[in-house]
Amino acid sequence: MAHPAEHTAPATKRKRTREERKVLASTLAGTTIEWYDFFIYAQAAGLVLAPLFLAPVSKAAPGLATVISLATIGISFLFRPLGAIVAGRYGDKLGRKKMLVLTLVLMGVATALIGALPTYDDIGVTAPIVLIVLRIVQGFSAGGEWGGAALMSVEHAPEGRRGLFGAYPQVGVPVGLILATGVLWIMTTVTTPAQFQSWGWRVPFLFSVVLIVLGYAIRRAVEESPVFQEMLRRRKESSAPLRDLFKHNTKQVVLTALIFVANNAAGYLVIAYFISYGTGTLKLSRPSVLLAIVVGSLGWLVFTLYGGALSDRIGRVRTFQLGYALVFVWMIPLFLLIDTRNIWLFGLAVFVLTIGLGLSYGPMSAMYAELFPTAVRYSGVSIGYALGAILGGAFAPTIAELLVQNTGWAPSVGLYIMALCVISFAAVSAVKETKGNDLNA
Repeated sequence: MAHPAEHTAPATKRKRTREERKVLASTLAGTTIEWYDFFIYAQAAGLVLAPLFLAPVSKAAPGLATVISLATIGISFLFRPLGAIVAGRYGDKLGRKKMLVLTLVLMGVATALIGALPTYDDIGVTAPIVLIVLRIVQGFSAGGEWGGAALMSVEHAPEGRRGLFGAYPQVGVPVGLILATGVLWIMTTVTTPAQFQSWGWRVPFLFSVVLIVLGYAIRRAVEESPVFQEMLRRRKESSAPLRDLFKHNTKQVVLTALIFVANNAAGYLVIAYFISYGTGTLKLSRPSVLLAIVVGSLGWLVFTLYGGALSDRIGRVRTFQLGYALVFVWMIPLFLLIDTRNIWLFGLAVFVLTIGLGLSYGPMSAMYAELFPTAVRYSGVSIGYALGAILGGAFAPTIAELLVQNTGWAPSVGLYIMALCVISFAAVSAVKETKGNDLNA
């Protein structure tokens, strides 16, 4: 049953407590660092990894090498559900801090090792094999991070503000993207193309070592708080819920996966594909394209927070529907503007896309938490999110590249995303409004 206070305005006026500020800061910082590591690979895959790690294919068929390089982005997604299951299963045995630090360190070490990895010219076929293994480690780590951060923020939100609080871990995506793209922009600006190809691309990966230290300090800041104790208790309740989850909540898992599909696919166009397409196919300046993505990411940040807050007023379902409608109608104009080869129109096209992306991403933590009962909530939201990522963004850059190569018409990618929008719109429309649901039920 909904709490009456959920719908009252005064709740939105109260001042945040110190504990609430700590929760928001820790969830935002943690997800930002994790996604920086995850995205730096996705962007490098579209820029430099093909000629460096797939040299024979790149020389014989550059287009195929690009497709394979982008496909390595998706491989890691296949291991995100495993990361989600392991984090839920062993978090109670090893402790919350140890599991969160483990995922953070695994992600950071894998990222730094990619930055130090010899190329195909140095060690032959071993190079792409090790690259894929490290990418799998990244996927495993990402799968263990999101659910805990999302539930921490939502379950500690004051009444009537779950959507806004739940948007903070979501904001880690655009902030991580801004950080990753910004570091790449700096390197492409201060190095020549030959220097960037030789060693400059490695610096953003090696920078992850600094973020590991920072992330560890942030995790320690909340380890002894009531938040830590409550999350540890919930992991104990949910230590082996898979049987119960799929016995009673299969519908919710399927819906959460399908709701996320279109947002994740469109998001990975911004994260990875537009950089590759803009610099490779359109021959636009690499620093200019990266800067345009940074500007678009700022829009994504703002509209994600707004989407979370808006869902507290008009409901999660309506906010999602509005977001997906905007993404749908913008898809064809988006590619027509990008194909003008005008960097200002390129940036405008990406920025407008992030309006719909933010509105269909901000309410996600709150809706997903409100869909599942306490006993299976951690596994339910984590597995649904991971499955949606596999169906959505995992191979979206690869599919986009194949569509452009085979049709010669960039808006064909827009049609693909529009089809996914229809699926996600239908899935979220099948959900009975969750705003105000009792999380303790």
